[in-house]
Amino acid sequence: MTIRSCSVFCGSRPGHDPAHMQVARALGTALGEAGLTLVYGGGTAGLMGAVADATLLAGGTVKGIIPRFLEAQEILHEGVTDLEVTEDMPSRKARLFEEADAYVILPGGFGTFDEFMEVLVNRQLGLSQRPIIILNTNGWADPLIALLQATQAQGFADAGAETLYEVVTDVPSVMRRLKKPSHA
Repeated sequence: MTIRSCSVFCGSRPGHDPAHMQVARALGTALGEAGLTLVYGGGTAGLMGAVADATLLAGGTVKGIIPRFLEAQEILHEGVTDLEVTEDMPSRKARLFEEADAYVILPGGFGTFDEFMEVLVNRQLGLSQRPIIILNTNGWADPLIALLQATQAQGFADAGAETLYEVVTDVPSVMRRLKKPSHA
């Protein structure tokens, strides 16, 4: 399967490390230049807004998906190519998952972890073979990766569970992975 679209899960806040905003912009630029559709949470704030703006500036296509109750809170991005408003968070997540051929995880909060865990479980259960890529800028995901490894080491995840996701440290590595054929 050729990857044509990518859901990026990331924070609606910028975080404290300026490198996270730089990487969000670099990823958006790379997606736009590669002609891949960005699918994301639909807001203008934080890393979410940065990746969307950069994708658009690079001439790319952006599909924003936002639940009705967050329209005002996350400052709805009216400049995206396609904007979809859902009734609630579960329907938003379902659409984020359905619209993407791959998932990239950037720094974020509880919502980002929720989205990551759901696509990871879907992959574990064989419901999806879509790539899951953690972009570990400046080690932000080290504690998350340690948790995943501990879960496996303690017998709560199968041996080989680390093959369900990939960890990379830069945008060129993400883009190389997105160019590889994948199984749906």
